[in-house]
Amino acid sequence: MSTRPGHAAALAGPNASVDLVIFDFDGVVADSEVISLTTLRESLKAHDLDLSLDEVRRRCLGVSVSKIAQMLVDENAAADVDRFRADWETRLFDRFRRDLKPVPGVVALLDRLTARDIAFCIASSGTHQRIGVALGAMGLRHRFAHVFSAEDVARGKPAPDLFRHAARSMNIRPNRCLVIEDSVFGVTAARAASMPVIGFLGGEHLKAIRDAHAAELSDAGAHTIVDSHTALFSAAKDLRGLSAQ
Repeated sequence: MSTRPGHAAALAGPNASVDLVIFDFDGVVADSEVISLTTLRESLKAHDLDLSLDEVRRRCLGVSVSKIAQMLVDENAAADVDRFRADWETRLFDRFRRDLKPVPGVVALLDRLTARDIAFCIASSGTHQRIGVALGAMGLRHRFAHVFSAEDVARGKPAPDLFRHAARSMNIRPNRCLVIEDSVFGVTAARAASMPVIGFLGGEHLKAIRDAHAAELSDAGAHTIVDSHTALFSAAKDLRGLSAQ
């Protein structure tokens, strides 16, 4: 699935090469966004900000908890940010430990990257604690030796700081990275970091709005759009043998 075939050809052309795949986490590795957005809506409502689930998705998908807390204060100056964060973490982590699953196909993709000696990491707007709880719940903690969080930089997505920090830490040039992102903020950040980026639609939270969200990711600058990790193999088929042989 590609909404911008010309850009896809440039990304996956015969001279393209990838040394580092940078995964967003929620909605790309962990099929967590339905849980995250639902529990976030509950916690915001408990702190006197009542938004629809669609509004929470539009305003908060791919955004750090610090920015969400600031949004809450902007809407409700009397809000207790510390209590809000603690409330959301409790709801969220309880649901993660009970219900969280990986996005279908991501484990097979990690196996393929490992077999081809292509490095990979996580660069997420989530906190290190949140990512760690989620990886533990899915049994994937051992698969990711390199995890980067918005906590590590001054500015989270849509600023490019997090992706630049990940590439610098891994000693890889930005143009030899490939970012996999499901949010407009993440795509914007990748483009600002001068990195090719694939828009990803495989998370459960996008099932009912895939066409509309694909257009949003494309408009934000995604070089191509895929709806599964299996489709990603084909989209990146010329990137150092990432596809099936």
